[in-house]
Amino acid sequence: MRLQQTLANTITCTGVGLHSGQPVTLTMRPAPPDSGVVFVNRNGHAGASLAATVKHLVPTELCTAISGNGFQVKTIEHVLAALAGLNVDNVFVDVDAGEAPVMDGSSAQFVRLIRSAGLVSQAKRQPYLKMTRPLEVVDGSRRIRIEPSSTPRITYSIQYNHPLIQTQTYTYEYSADAFESEIADARTFGFLEEVEALWARGLGRGGNLDNTVVLSKDGVLNESGLRFDDEFVRHKVLDLIGDFALLGVPFIGHLIADRSGHALHTKLVKQILDHPDCWVLLNADHSLTVSHLTPVSTSRPTAPVALQAAS
Repeated sequence: MRLQQTLANTITCTGVGLHSGQPVTLTMRPAPPDSGVVFVNRNGHAGASLAATVKHLVPTELCTAISGNGFQVKTIEHVLAALAGLNVDNVFVDVDAGEAPVMDGSSAQFVRLIRSAGLVSQAKRQPYLKMTRPLEVVDGSRRIRIEPSSTPRITYSIQYNHPLIQTQTYTYEYSADAFESEIADARTFGFLEEVEALWARGLGRGGNLDNTVVLSKDGVLNESGLRFDDEFVRHKVLDLIGDFALLGVPFIGHLIADRSGHALHTKLVKQILDHPDCWVLLNADHSLTVSHLTPVSTSRPTAPVALQAAS
């Protein structure tokens, strides 16, 4: 349990959007207590803001996006992962385009920027959502589950018919140091035939060997090779950390994902908020109540807590 944190200084980076290929400048600024992560549009409807919460989530392919108040910002999961991984609770994230910069395809450069800015504690306690009952979302052979646990943990398994991947499982114990050393450097990846198909559809325009691990039939096209032997599953853990930041508050529980992805990650976030009987808030100030975590729907089913996702 700790106090809330924000940046000590403002930091800026520039890059291109992974799918749009358009240039973008992203700036992170300190924010007051209880702000959360707020994206601010610096292009078009200048100054419009949008909280990074699941109620603003919109359906997209191959990334996580939020929309509202006159603008949309896509591919935010790597930024959110860096902020959540380093326990940055309150921050304004300014963007001048509709997509966050991909940088090197991981969270590493965002982590370095945050470290260079430094963090400061704020005079408010940081609440935690602690699971008391399990919840699960299933889609065929793909599933994700959260169980009660004394600490926040992630166990992620993936399976691909490729000699460099096959079956990989990684267990991550939440801490800022562990995120920086074990997860932040893991890059997004794709298979050559899929990348070419994306380009043909006008997606992945900003993707290249500097920001994506591209797999041929039996190897890696990137001359630098892999950063970890199991970089693929580590990146899935990174994505899950970023997607779960849309919960709006850190969690205490054990996330178990099997061949999951962005859509199932965020479905589980919604299910958690729709089932307040499955969790409690810890370390909350008297002014913060369950109502601050806005449920996604008005239903309150209490019997089955394992829910089948639509296929």
